[in-house]
Formats: sequence, C-alpha cells, structure tokens
Amino acid sequence: MPIVVVGLSHHSSPVEVRERFAIDPQRVPTLLQELRAGGQADEAVILSTCNRVELYAVTSSNAQESCHDLKQFLHDAQQCRDAFHEHFYHHVEPDSLRHLFRVACGMESMVLGETEILGQLKQAYELAREQHHTGGRLNKAFQRAFNVAKQIRTETNIQRGNISVASVSVQLAERIFESLADQQVLVMGAGDTSEKTLRALVSRGVTRVQVTNRTLEKAQTLAAEFKGAALPFEVWPAALTDTDIVISSTSAPGYIITPDNLEPVMKRRRSRPLLLIDIAVPRDIDPEVNRMNDVYLYNVDDLQTIAGDHLRQRKAELERCEAIIREKAAGLFEGQRPGASPAGQQQPVMGT
Repeated sequence: MPIVVVGLSHHSSPVEVRERFAIDPQRVPTLLQELRAGGQADEAVILSTCNRVELYAVTSSNAQESCHDLKQFLHDAQQCRDAFHEHFYHHVEPDSLRHLFRVACGMESMVLGETEILGQLKQAYELAREQHHTGGRLNKAFQRAFNVAKQIRTETNIQRGNISVASVSVQLAERIFESLADQQVLVMGAGDTSEKTLRALVSRGVTRVQVTNRTLEKAQTLAAEFKGAALPFEVWPAALTDTDIVISSTSAPGYIITPDNLEPVMKRRRSRPLLLIDIAVPRDIDPEVNRMNDVYLYNVDDLQTIAGDHLRQRKAELERCEAIIREKAAGLFEGQRPGASPAGQQQPVMGT
C-alpha cells in the first residue's frame, strides 16, 4: 500500500483559497476518523498551517484514484461547493516521501529553512498516532522525516539564523519605519506565532507592546513575558488610536478588522499611518481596508518578497539537502512487504 499526499500550499494557491481549506485543529480527530471509516485511507495524518493544508495517507486503492478521492474529501469536509482541484497537488510514493522530508526540513516553506513547520508536523503526526490513525508505514515515514530534519539542521546551513513567518513580518515593519523602538505595537492573538513575533519585535528594540486575546489570561501571560500590557479583546478598537503596527494572528473564523470598525479609528488618528500585518489563515483583516487612506495592509502572501531574500542566501545549501533527502527516501521500505503493519501500530517518535 503506497503513501500518498494531497494538499495545497502557498506554492500552489493564494491565501484566498488556502483560508477556505484551513482546518480547525479541534476538527482534525473527527476528520481522521471519517476518512478511515469511509475507506479512503488505511492510515492518515492531516497537517494544517497558515501556509499549507496536507493529507498524508496510506491507501489500498489505486494511488491516482485515491488522490482524487482525498481531494474531494477535503472539499466536502470544508463544505466547498466550488471546485479548487487545480490548486491542489498530489504525490505518490516515492515522491510523497521526498515531499514529506522536504516539508519537515523547511524546504517547502515560504521562508526557506524555517524551523516552525517541524514542530507543527510533529504535532499533526502525534495527534494521528495517539488516535490510532497511523500504522507501520506512516510511523516509519514520519520518524525518518524527523531524523532527516535533524541531519540537515546539523550538517547544512539551510536553517541558519532565526527565520520564520513571524521574523519576516518584523523585517517588513523595519523596512517601513526607521526605528521600531519608537513604535507602539499591538499583537492580536496569544498563540505560538504571536509569541515568536513578540520575541522578534523585542530583539529589534521594541519596548511598547500590547497584547489582546479573546482569553484575557492568555494575553496577560504573554504580555508579562515581554514586559508589555494585556488588553481585553473588546477594547482593541480604542487601542488602535495610538498604535503604529498591528500584527494579527488569531484563530477567528472571519474578519476581525473591517472598514466599518477601522474608519472611526482612522478619523481619530488624523492621517497618521497604520501598518497592518495579517499572518492569520483564515485572514483576520478584510483586504478592503487597504483601500483606506493611510492604511497599509500586508498578508502572509505579501511576505514572500522578503522571504525571497532568505532563499537567495540559502540556495547554495539546497543541493546538499536534496542529496540527503534522496538518500534517505530511497529504499525506505525495501525488504518490507507493503501493508505488513496494521493501522494503529504504535511506535515512539524519534527525537530531533
């Protein structure tokens, strides 16, 4: 039984499409159960991040037909009546293994070599494994992927430096303002991405930070770590009057900042520019606000220009990484009869 992967990412689709398929983490266990109960997969892992949604599966059916069925499964799961099949890619073993390894190493990321994706991939795998949705083939493939990521991190310079979507968003702010130390920053959301963004901001000299979140306690915890102030979520519009930069990364299902609630804020600001960086998928900020005077909005796709600088700096390392991946992917299952291990077989995750 081959391993296949279907998905979409920033390489294949714009953020308007990706946000249609972004999966609420709380729904993943149910979707995995439905996927296997429906016979589309014998083993499965679902990965959903701001830049990609991917479904890794072991199937006993024809691989190409299975890829089509898995794409349709994602359409149905997200209640997408429009067909977005042209935005999806699919890979069949051994290409699916090489793709998995590349994702784990940050080589498919918007910021080449970023390390955040490895943690996200581990979480996706662990959730599926704990729910008994993985077996011998996916367990072995993902464990090998984690080991390859460790080898590439130690033997190449592809991941040199602290690079992530969060750090790139801060670099964008640096291009617009002469000094970040003088700017008031509001971070919307208190999750992992927000924490990384705050860390990057403080490292660039930011001292005036506010954090808002629907759960105030989470905002208080994050703000305290960086000597900032926490705000109740319902008061963020008033806070924008004195804010220079907003970095938004919540898990809200729809737009938080819209022209309607931003217009009175801009009147109070009296032509003072406002930079909005939306790194959430689904997006937090209505793209229509970019039409407003003195408002400058950037989303995750806009960050690719800056990410291109990292790509040029790291291209020399690509061939070394590709050689390692080819070696580790080749013959991964040689000598093992496909499907020999039943779904649900438990194996520990090997450390990185």
